[in-house]
Amino acid sequence: MDSVAAGNGGSARRVMLGTWPTPLEPMPRLARALGLGADDLWIKRDDLMGLGGGGNKVRKLEWTCGAAVEQGATVLVTTGAPQSNHARLTAAAGARLGLDVVLVLAGSPGTSTSGNLALDGLLGATVVWAGDADDRELRSRAEEEAGRLRAQGAVPALIPFGGSSVLGARGYVECGRELLSQAPDPHTVVVALGSGGTMAGLVGALGPERVLGVHCGAVREPAATVSALVTGLTGTHCAPGDLRILLDQVGDGYSALTEPVMEALTLTARTEGTVLDPVYTGRAMAGLMAAVGAGDIVPGTRTVFLHTGGLPGFFGHTATLARAEAETTPQPPR
Repeated sequence: MDSVAAGNGGSARRVMLGTWPTPLEPMPRLARALGLGADDLWIKRDDLMGLGGGGNKVRKLEWTCGAAVEQGATVLVTTGAPQSNHARLTAAAGARLGLDVVLVLAGSPGTSTSGNLALDGLLGATVVWAGDADDRELRSRAEEEAGRLRAQGAVPALIPFGGSSVLGARGYVECGRELLSQAPDPHTVVVALGSGGTMAGLVGALGPERVLGVHCGAVREPAATVSALVTGLTGTHCAPGDLRILLDQVGDGYSALTEPVMEALTLTARTEGTVLDPVYTGRAMAGLMAAVGAGDIVPGTRTVFLHTGGLPGFFGHTATLARAEAETTPQPPR
């Protein structure tokens, strides 16, 4: 079976996997700490979805898994990094729908057994390690796995990297409409830009001028990736230059913890009691803070931060755990 999510999906079936709508909550203490007005900053809680620990991938999986079920799939095959939130939620969706799941992950066995990886196992997924591979190489390896499964009599469905395709992005068109029903006139919606589908769907619903994506290092060409998805989703050409994307929060790479991200994690936790992850939402908040400093986000306008989940990944990120644990170490007596 070819990918169930390569095209726009036509009249594809949607399966319900999440709990909707997700809350929209104020963040007055963080807003004031950043020099904004108390009513200027809000958070859209797409971490609170119910399935498998929650997160933005659930909205995409409702469409991509719907197409897989419609086409008679018996096993879902997808790809990701070792601590992939998408992989974890694909495993959860498979469990909910009664489908087997094979996760083709970059890296090698034994490097970690915590965070999302532990939940992958708990949810019953099979992990295939692909070594040092980028998103394109992972796709090739996933196609090989799908061929092997097909030869054994299974009916595999390839779910794209990060769940991001024109079909999967429909979930974030729905989210954009949901957000407008909760907050009719947001000036800026800040979102982590990973595989691109979340930002693309929001742009499809809200327009490129209102969506600020913060690149997290998951794909080689973030602007081209998102623009292609938006064009396929809306049928109207979206040039990469039309998009608002911050590229300066990647640091030394996708899995590397940076000082701005650690600052964002700490400040958000201590002002609002909200926990972010070091790869996606932490980078997105660091980008939001940088945008305030640069004058791109100003007092008196409504900014919405999209919390895309990822908490299990926090517990699989050793550098972040070490920094967080150090904060609780008591000082020796003088």
